[in-house]
Parts: sequence; structure tokens; C-alpha cells
Amino acid sequence: MALVTEIGPDFYRISIYVPEMRLQFNHFLVKDDEPLLFHAGYNRMFGELYEAVAGVVDPKKLRWISFSHFEADECGSLNRWLEAAPAARPACNWLGALLSVNDFAIREARVLDENGVLATGARRFRFHSTAHLPHGWDAGLLFEETTGTLFTSDLFFHQGDVEPLTASDIVGRSRQALVELENGPLAYSVPYTPRTGAIFERLARLEPRTLATMHGSSYQGDGGRALRELAGVIREVFG
Repeated sequence: MALVTEIGPDFYRISIYVPEMRLQFNHFLVKDDEPLLFHAGYNRMFGELYEAVAGVVDPKKLRWISFSHFEADECGSLNRWLEAAPAARPACNWLGALLSVNDFAIREARVLDENGVLATGARRFRFHSTAHLPHGWDAGLLFEETTGTLFTSDLFFHQGDVEPLTASDIVGRSRQALVELENGPLAYSVPYTPRTGAIFERLARLEPRTLATMHGSSYQGDGGRALRELAGVIREVFG
């Protein structure tokens, strides 16, 4: 059963835990004039996720479906959401739309330019390209400026059925998980490129107060510091 937690005013974390993988799959619903769902989720999780969304807003009123990069756990059920919400559109960058989304989706994407803003009513989501971070040429993140919430996708990945929201160290948790990942069948998941450090620094300068993490606890605190520390971990493990 999906666990729904309000991690900020009208920001809902919807978590589905898969014990076999020791991993949470977290989706974020923003209740606003034009409701936004960040992470459409796996196709096989659609029914459970749909019921959880329905407990907060009418799914038919969803307006935007967004994600960092084109991957099954990020957007596998995208078309099912577009069918359920007649006014909804995907929201991604130009590369994502060109390479995958506009061919896959039943409705054309709203293209978000670098530093472009998606306004949903009271909330303003600014798009930041993060090519190959966490992975994928098309990767990018949304930062909600009024609350200081950064949707981090796979960044800060850690395992276990952990608490929805924490103010404690998540960088240490992520380091442990990434070391295990690098020594297992999912090795090489995060490419370290000449641009990786600069991308982390650009995100850190946003000074996010909440990090909405796809796999593991969301974090409230000094998000800029956490991002700089994670940059060091990524360099150590993958660089």
C-alpha cells in the first residue's frame, strides 16, 4: 500500500516500497491550481499510485506530469496518466521531448528551456538541465522557488523502508548505497563527466531547503551543503 506524507504545504510524497529490492519508489504530487505529478512511476504501480493520488486530488484534474529523465520508474505509466487526465501534458526539456517523450507519449510535451519556469498557480518550478546526472543525456531537475524544494530524482539514492522525511545526514546513507551499487550488478549507473562538479555547484547555489528524493527519505535542512557533500561522494565513488 502506498504511503502518503505531506512533506511541505501541498507537497505530497507518495511512496511504494518494494521489499525484494529494499527500495522505495517515491512520487511527488503538488496540489495547486494546475496539479503536478513528478514521477509517473512504473506501469505496474499505476493502480496503487492512482488510488493514492485520488486521496489528495481528483486525478482527472492533473495538469502536468514531469520527471528527470526517460526511464521506466520515472515515466513508465506516463500514457496511463495522460489517459486518466484529459488536460494533462508531459513536461520535460527539449532533448527529452525529441529523443523519447514525443514519440512515446499520446500527448505532446511542454518543453522546458534551461531556467524556464512552469507556473502551476501558487508554485513556480524552474527547470535546470543536469545532463548525465544522475544519468541520461536528457536529465534535468525541477526546483520550486517559493518553498525551496528540489526534486532530486535518483540523487541521494539510498535503500530501506526509511522514514518519509529526515533532517539527519542523508549523504552518508547515499554514500553507503552508492558503494554497494558500484560493486553490484547495477554498477556504472552514474557517469562522472567533466561537467558533473559544475552541475552540482549550480544546484547547490539554489540553496534548497527540501530535497525530494526518489529513492529514500526526503531531506529538510541545508540542501546546498548536502549537494556539495554528495558531489564529493560521487567524485570519490565514480570519478
